[in-house]
Amino acid sequence: MLLTVLQVALGGAVGATARYLTNTAVMRWVGPGFPYGTMIANIAGSFLMGVLFVTLAHKGGTRFAPFLMTGLLGGFTTFSAFSLDAYSLWERGEPVLAGAYVAASVVLSIAALIAGAMTMRGILI
Repeated sequence: MLLTVLQVALGGAVGATARYLTNTAVMRWVGPGFPYGTMIANIAGSFLMGVLFVTLAHKGGTRFAPFLMTGLLGGFTTFSAFSLDAYSLWERGEPVLAGAYVAASVVLSIAALIAGAMTMRGILI
């Protein structure tokens, strides 16, 4: 149990660092005003979750799930940051932009997870 907790903690540290670097890079690239960094992290993380979901199950690698899925991807994608970004857009008086952000993030993240799972099923199965 302790080893599993340490795997989650290490993965979370790596994932959170990757999210920070992603947000920083995207903000420098496109500027502030819209939370593209969080949206990109959520979509990419959802795709990777689909890839790992199939790959680990197919290859018998579920022992890596605590580090990779719960820790790394849990730290990389974050619903709390997504929620704060949506609320911030709303609070700034941009309800249409907030709604578009929520809809695009949810739909594209689920689509990315499905795409990741289907990609790996096509490769592995």
